[in-house]
Amino acid sequence: MLTIHETILSALHALLQTQPVPVLRGAVVPERVPGAGLLLLRDGEPGEPAVTLSPLQYHYQHRAELEAVVQTGSGRDAAFATLASGVGAVLSADRTLGGLCDWLDAEAPRPVDLPVEGAASLKAAVIPIVLHYSTADPLG
Repeated sequence: MLTIHETILSALHALLQTQPVPVLRGAVVPERVPGAGLLLLRDGEPGEPAVTLSPLQYHYQHRAELEAVVQTGSGRDAAFATLASGVGAVLSADRTLGGLCDWLDAEAPRPVDLPVEGAASLKAAVIPIVLHYSTADPLG
């Protein structure tokens, strides 16, 4: 039986797979990045929950991270912008992951250049995704 945490992260991964680029979960950046880019979903941290009693509920603001990566080249800025806006569109289309969570929201991308030994760096950004949900059991 999957926990609520895993169920929500699996649903987020499935939603992101509607993008026209590969979407990996918990993987390392591969040696070759497709021309249109690549998305890597990291599980992140559920954080310290707020707790309410009667009935007992744990309220999480789980921070997952999505890494958006594009190859270097003349069109990398445009490819990155297309990738990021596509992620925003798909997330805004289903903010509750089909009712599994109360709300999800993406934060602004934090851009970085990933150095590649013996080659030009990759353009990347971490896009934090905050998942708001509640559960009666923090381990369930």
